[in-house]
Amino acid sequence: MNSLLDHVRRHADLYADRFGYAPTPFPGLGVVRQLQPGELQVAVQKPLIAICLQGRKRVTMGTSSFDYGAGEALVITADVPTISQITEASPAAPYYALALELDAAVLRALSAEADLGAVDTAPVRIQPADPDVTDAALRLMRLLDRPAAQPVLAEGLLRELHYWMLTGRHGAAIRGLGAADSHADRIARAVAQIRQNFASALRIADLAEVARMSESSFHQHFRAITTLSPLQFQKQLRLIEARRLMLTQGAAIAHAAHAVGYESVPQFTRDYARLFGTPPGRDMRDARLSA
Repeated sequence: MNSLLDHVRRHADLYADRFGYAPTPFPGLGVVRQLQPGELQVAVQKPLIAICLQGRKRVTMGTSSFDYGAGEALVITADVPTISQITEASPAAPYYALALELDAAVLRALSAEADLGAVDTAPVRIQPADPDVTDAALRLMRLLDRPAAQPVLAEGLLRELHYWMLTGRHGAAIRGLGAADSHADRIARAVAQIRQNFASALRIADLAEVARMSESSFHQHFRAITTLSPLQFQKQLRLIEARRLMLTQGAAIAHAAHAVGYESVPQFTRDYARLFGTPPGRDMRDARLSA
């Protein structure tokens, strides 16, 4: 684990952006660094595994909160809204984590070959990091120093990383993602459609068709898996994207509202304050002062 921390620390210290995120050349894999406890961050997460290597973090989904620290892994197996906060970090001992978005296509291919057990449908869980997973992650991070080897070895190591997650102690939590044509798989197709077109008007009939479900069945399974209705899911995506536009691109409030599909700026302001706890103008001022 210490070797993995060393490689994550070196990459994050060199490449982390002002939000503390440093991508890697490998699809879906990035590292996180934070120098102090932070503000609440709202997001609609994609399925992922995040391995904490130093510091602590709290993630809340609905009425449930999950605290995890060094040596533990956060596993999220559905597109769910979360509120997260770094709770332990300092310049002397920053928060470091490695995060990988789970590739459903790779999981499906592996599921067809592997002998798998039961499925745990809980969308968020904390577990000790699996040694086989951290070993594969370490070998992948070592490739950062050997760019000539990346085109040859990276894809295989990513596949191996998914294999150990699927068959190890994290497996029960993510096996539903590898089950072809399961309810989770069908809802994931509809979620991808919403993510791609979140600024457009939502047609439930079209989404139900993508999921190959009746509208009533689609509503039921969508809420069971994501904890939100399709309209609530779209609204959170819109507000999160608007906040990103204002924070990273300096977009004006009205411009950000219209860019994500709002016709009414006052309605946008009300929805924004409900989700983030403060109106967008004050939120941007606080962000500039914090920066």
